[in-house]
Amino acid sequence: MSTVRPTFQFQVGGALSPNAPSYIWRAADRELYQALLEGEFCYILNARQMGKSSLRVQTIRRLRAVGVCCGAVDLTAIGIQQVTLDQWYASIVGSLVSSFQLQIDLRIWWRDRTHLSPVQRLSEFVETVLLQAIDSSIVIFIDEIDSVLSLKFPTDDFFAFIRACYNKRAEQPAFKRLSFALLGVATPSDLIADKTQTPFNLGRAIELKGFQLREAMPLIKGFKRAVDNPQAVLAQILYWTGGQPLLTQKLCQIVLAAYDRQSDYPFKDLHGNRLPIPFEEEACWVQRLVYAHIINYWERQDEPEHLRTIRDRC
Repeated sequence: MSTVRPTFQFQVGGALSPNAPSYIWRAADRELYQALLEGEFCYILNARQMGKSSLRVQTIRRLRAVGVCCGAVDLTAIGIQQVTLDQWYASIVGSLVSSFQLQIDLRIWWRDRTHLSPVQRLSEFVETVLLQAIDSSIVIFIDEIDSVLSLKFPTDDFFAFIRACYNKRAEQPAFKRLSFALLGVATPSDLIADKTQTPFNLGRAIELKGFQLREAMPLIKGFKRAVDNPQAVLAQILYWTGGQPLLTQKLCQIVLAAYDRQSDYPFKDLHGNRLPIPFEEEACWVQRLVYAHIINYWERQDEPEHLRTIRDRC
């Protein structure tokens, strides 16, 4: 079966698909993948728009390729406004049922255990349903973990549950097959008040840094038709963005769009035909684009919203 190679395009915001050519592999990709293969609990807590969700998508793809069963829970999809404690835990279990394609009537299963607290039902589900149905290694990704900060009820028990899963490894071998990866915008101290229940002192923190030039080289494929020296242009882009993923993809997109736009592209021949960006003109041209499309009137041009989010949270 032949596979269709995806057309190269930059993507500004949102998780990149598993085969997106503009995805940039970083040290965090290798570290997270290897740690989860070894059964470690991992957490990636970083600023917004640093590529956490895309990292999750890529890591799930790689783990599944070697036989690891992966499931994902997006806590923002559950909601934070009108959700009750019982609904919140039931929704987490529902996400796991869907992710792992388990054959179970969740409504009946959940209702039959009303004598247990919601976190106890989650614990029983993992032990008696998930680990029984799947006999291979399992990784549960919990994305947007910082959304627990907006809930109207405490969630320390949820983190205590994750810690308990690791403590059970000593006596119940099945739990050695289960790992967790938490992703979000927070610090461990923000997420859990009771330090005796935190799982963050037994897991591995994965540091997610901005793009380095050697890592970001695949991006030049997106605009090499527009420039004679795409590596120099990419270096200038990273100079302005500091390797921040969303801003880097956005500025790459701006560079390509400026080349395609006849009206404001300065490098043309006598007949008005576009020419590649001349050597040693990269820095000035990229600077002009940054001021015109990002810095000047930045609030109006902040799409998708990123800079305003930083302003409002500081």
